[in-house]
Amino acid sequence: MEPVTIFAIIGGLGIGAQWLAWRLQMPAIVLMLAAGLVAGPMTGLLDPEAAFGELLRPVVAVAVAVILFEGGLTLNLHELRATGPAVRRMVLVGAPLGWLFATLASRYGAGLDWASATVFGGILVVTGPTVIIPLLRQARLKSRPAQVLRWEAIVNDPVGALCAVLAFEVIAALAGAGTLARAAEDFALGVGVAALAGLAVGRAIAWAFRRGQVPEYMKVPVLFGAVLAVYASTDSLLHESGLLAVTVMGVVLANARLESFEELRRFKEHVTVILVSGVFILLAAALDTEQLAQLDWRAVLFILAIVLVARPLAVSIALAGTGLPWQEKLITAWIAPRGIVAVAVAGLFGARLVELGFEDGARLPPLAFALVAATVVLSGFSIRPVARALGLVSTDVPGVLIVGGSPWTVALAERLRGAELPVLVADRNWHRLAAARAAKLPYYHGEILSEAAEHHLDMNAYGTLVAATDNDAYNTLVCTDFAPEFGRSNVFQPGRAEADGNPRGLPVTLGGRPFGGGLTHAELARRGTDGDGFRLSELDKEQADWDAWRAAHPGASPLAVLSGGEIGFLGRTDPPRLRAGDRLLWLAAADAPAPPPGGNDAPDDED
Repeated sequence: MEPVTIFAIIGGLGIGAQWLAWRLQMPAIVLMLAAGLVAGPMTGLLDPEAAFGELLRPVVAVAVAVILFEGGLTLNLHELRATGPAVRRMVLVGAPLGWLFATLASRYGAGLDWASATVFGGILVVTGPTVIIPLLRQARLKSRPAQVLRWEAIVNDPVGALCAVLAFEVIAALAGAGTLARAAEDFALGVGVAALAGLAVGRAIAWAFRRGQVPEYMKVPVLFGAVLAVYASTDSLLHESGLLAVTVMGVVLANARLESFEELRRFKEHVTVILVSGVFILLAAALDTEQLAQLDWRAVLFILAIVLVARPLAVSIALAGTGLPWQEKLITAWIAPRGIVAVAVAGLFGARLVELGFEDGARLPPLAFALVAATVVLSGFSIRPVARALGLVSTDVPGVLIVGGSPWTVALAERLRGAELPVLVADRNWHRLAAARAAKLPYYHGEILSEAAEHHLDMNAYGTLVAATDNDAYNTLVCTDFAPEFGRSNVFQPGRAEADGNPRGLPVTLGGRPFGGGLTHAELARRGTDGDGFRLSELDKEQADWDAWRAAHPGASPLAVLSGGEIGFLGRTDPPRLRAGDRLLWLAAADAPAPPPGGNDAPDDED
């Protein structure tokens, strides 16, 4: 098979699995595992060892280096300090304990030698935000346990990799040196140089970016080149010290408070999606039937030891004295699916351990795949019933996420807040959020489509999205992206300004439902901010007749019905079912008189 064809198959399987997982709202790792196994050991379509030969391990190593650099970019120490004591205990106490207990489970459960078990134990500290976050959406957990699980996954992603790197470097130093003193010297030299290199290059890049020494269009290429250079130079001194160096470099940049950090985050998101997909397919396809046959009863014993002993012990000790109720501790102990980073690092270090003479290193990749599959399936199928049984399913009223910080969206958000609905205004532009900040509305400054927003925002709190910027194409993109998560009937956008039938216009099949009956952003801005445009009226028995209400309010645009504490936005053709006691959110006609004081929250008799 031609090399170009092989790359096309790997890219198609990896990216295709990620896209299908997004459409089905399920963890991508499950579909990528299935795709890799089908393409590799099951059908023989893909044989990475034969296709790449000696280049396979360097390719995987460079990809893992970039993935770990991306993990370092997520470790913002300022955000960690603001997460609360439970998350800090899970990182500072839970991670070392998890390493210890996972090492013991690997040694006595899977039967690995101490060297392989120690490295593998460090790898298993990682739980993986790419797996945890979709599960949290599925279960709609209460805010506090959801935040603990989310932040543990985000922060422990690089921490677990660091544990594995340090363990491997100790073992490599001991294997390569004749005496313990020489091993300690080699380890100190490798770790010291790697940490200093990562620190120095990270600070140098931060300085250059702040001083404008690198033009905007070259920042991402310079960053990518620096990652490769740091990895290669330090790795030549001591094997895998390059992984430590690039992780430290990522942590330095994450805490440098660069104005261009959002661009760097986009780089890591785009690149790592490609690399993670490719590495996962390669490693899954590289498994052979002999390795899969090693997954015997000891593998089952190992998985049970991790799920039922190691994780619960680490969590119970780490969260002791934090004041969390036992229900929250229990679900934190139970939900710990491993992710893509664990498999990628296990595949790399397993091969390195074999080179050092530790034959059990070959068992790391199949064990990692087995643990990932088991924990993802167990967590995916059980998180909602377990949360329901423990009383941890959120009963909060689903709120409204508004994308776009214009004056009329702030006025709409204030009206929704007055109706005691959770509301959040999001915008990439800090200045456009000035009105929201002045009104003391909850807001998010950043790109709503970014991975950072996915990590930092509790999307479980919102059931409706209104994409209301002045850019029709961007609104369409936001609605299309969030439709599988919120449901197509719960994403809205203003009417598009371009004329119908415009061959250059956006397809009508994309985007959200029409907000405000199809009014454009300009029309909403004119009517929503003049006087008191958005009104909220409680309906009595007579006003609950839709035709009568329309006749009494010519030119008004009904927006949503609030019934039983929940809100249902109206599309262009929705015939609302009104009942006495419901509240109707509507936009007054352009020439409607202002309501009397208190009229918006009183029965609808102002006209």
